[in-house]
Amino acid sequence: MTDITTGYLTTRVLAMPSDANPAGDISGGWVLAQMDMAAAICAGQRAQMRTVTVALDGMSFIQPVKVGDILGVYTQVERIGRTSMVIHAEAWVRRGRIGNREKVTEGKFTFVALDESGQPALVPPEDTLPDYVKERLN
Repeated sequence: MTDITTGYLTTRVLAMPSDANPAGDISGGWVLAQMDMAAAICAGQRAQMRTVTVALDGMSFIQPVKVGDILGVYTQVERIGRTSMVIHAEAWVRRGRIGNREKVTEGKFTFVALDESGQPALVPPEDTLPDYVKERLN
């Protein structure tokens, strides 16, 4: 397995005992929630407006996450539609806060941009975005 990430580090969090399942591993639902939050940050920055998750495609767990691991989620805009976008998210851990980095899962999250009234809105063209967003698209 390669140790090269796809995208930009969007969030980083320490896995705590309260996040573990009865077997002592970190719950898959917790990992999924962290990935959804990171993907939502990426989608919101790209859309420059409110976004909502509408689908998750093709997620599979490769390695477990353990208590004490640092979970980092890397995101990248994969595809833009009229009102939607697909965000690729990868979750990696640093074992015991200092160990080797290992990929634990990845998935594709689909978001829809919403206007102030909660209706689907057009995703703005790339040339209208702030520089900090443009830098992460290339």
